[in-house]
Amino acid sequence: MLHYLRVLPHLVGIHVRTHMQYRGALFIGWVAQAIGYAGTYASIALIITRFENLGGWNWTEMALLLAFHLLAYALGASLSFVQFRDMEEKVRLGTFDAILVKPIGPWTFLAFSGLNIEYAGHIGLAIALMTWSLGSLGLDWSPGLIAYFAAALISAAMLTAALMTMIGATALVWVRSRHLFAIFFGFWELARYPLNIFPVPLQVMMITFAPLGFLAFIPTAVALGKPVPILGDWAGPASLAIGPLFVLVAMAHWRHCLRNYQGAGG
Repeated sequence: MLHYLRVLPHLVGIHVRTHMQYRGALFIGWVAQAIGYAGTYASIALIITRFENLGGWNWTEMALLLAFHLLAYALGASLSFVQFRDMEEKVRLGTFDAILVKPIGPWTFLAFSGLNIEYAGHIGLAIALMTWSLGSLGLDWSPGLIAYFAAALISAAMLTAALMTMIGATALVWVRSRHLFAIFFGFWELARYPLNIFPVPLQVMMITFAPLGFLAFIPTAVALGKPVPILGDWAGPASLAIGPLFVLVAMAHWRHCLRNYQGAGG
């Protein structure tokens, strides 16, 4: 374990230095990402301004939900999206075999050697929007609420990383897995809106089969004191437990797929 911890900064450092060779392109990418999301959020703001609220959420509350959604996603995806999106390519070309013989766990190597600093644009916009919304809402920040909000954010980031790890790991058995990312992002798009605006079957799906309702809506609803459909009073504890729970599930799935990996030749 100590050996891993000593190696991780070197893996991250190599990746960061590589990307910093093209600082202009990196900076433009950050700005472009931030502008893209800001445009989407502006359209949502215009709709809410016209109709006063969306499912009982005014614009300030929606801004907090959107900021939480983007920040949790960026933190989790920086360790998992690009790295595991390309798993089927690594399997098909046989390059994953080279990772297996490295003196460090394959998940650790993939996650930290490819730490995605391109998400800085997401993080900057999310923090700015969250700071504005929290200042405008005037919440009574008790120590318990502060601890809950921070823990729920970490749990949501863990959920994101766990789901993407599971999708990527599937390529070790099925060879193909990119189509599963398309399904993930379909539900991810829905997760930026209040869960109560959807029909009950979809609400159940967003809490169970595709639990991206925990990515933003449930923790922000709990923080704002809003009712959470289906879960009710269990929403707070569930939002804290979902991340660690899915990390354990992802670990088991990753190990299962590694055991059943047969190499590029099948």
